[in-house]
Amino acid sequence: MIELLQYNFIQHALIAAVLVSIVAGIIGVLVVTNRLVFLSGGIVHTAYGGVGLAFYAGTAVMPTTLVFTSINALLLGALSQRKLEQLDIFIGLIWSLGMAIGIILMALTPGYGADLSSYLFGSILTVPVSTLYLMGGSVLIIGAYTIYNYRSLVLMSFDADFAQSKGVKVKRMYLSLLVLVAIASVILVKVVGIVLVMALLTMPAYMAAQYTKSMLSMMCHSILWCLGFTLTGLIFSYQMNLPSGATIVVTASICLALQLGLREILKFFKKGAVQVA
Repeated sequence: MIELLQYNFIQHALIAAVLVSIVAGIIGVLVVTNRLVFLSGGIVHTAYGGVGLAFYAGTAVMPTTLVFTSINALLLGALSQRKLEQLDIFIGLIWSLGMAIGIILMALTPGYGADLSSYLFGSILTVPVSTLYLMGGSVLIIGAYTIYNYRSLVLMSFDADFAQSKGVKVKRMYLSLLVLVAIASVILVKVVGIVLVMALLTMPAYMAAQYTKSMLSMMCHSILWCLGFTLTGLIFSYQMNLPSGATIVVTASICLALQLGLREILKFFKKGAVQVA
């Protein structure tokens, strides 16, 4: 395995694994604790419209997708703040519309020949240097935002009304958090793809929540889980010639199933011990 490190694409993949783990670990915790999983799913899937727009307009894919997805995130945020009774329908509508726009624009693009599967299912082994710089910039933005607003984020995550009574600009912070979800989504697309992004945003955060008692600790453990899944999936993907994005998600799913199974076994033995006593 050591000899593989001499290849540039392996080096780029390892750097990408570290950067996306930091992004997914932090944003995933904020998504889970604020109960934004479905809304985040809508944001993630509109990214496909941004990919289609980039190819149709002939612009850089990642920046164009970032702007497109951020605008949709703000739109979904504005709708959710109005507390519409049928909000889930609007989320599903924008979710589907974003993907449909992407498909139509790609079909209209003359001479289009890009690999669609790399955007739908990811390919960490093909991450270019320019994307690594974009990932690095995103890590700095998300890290600085989280450190500066950490106390407000903790208050908002566990009780938005109480946070507002303490002077936190909840609506503004909520919208900015959704924009960060959009940034994280675009970054993760190159690793696991649009279809599988939600797995890396939710599973590491959920697993970390099972044994941590603070948001900071939950973020740190979530980053480590995400890094473990990504590196393990990368190794299996390379050794077995499997799609990298899907292999990473399957690795995470197996670990989550093992954790849940182990927890139920421990509960069973504890219950038995109490009955005997």
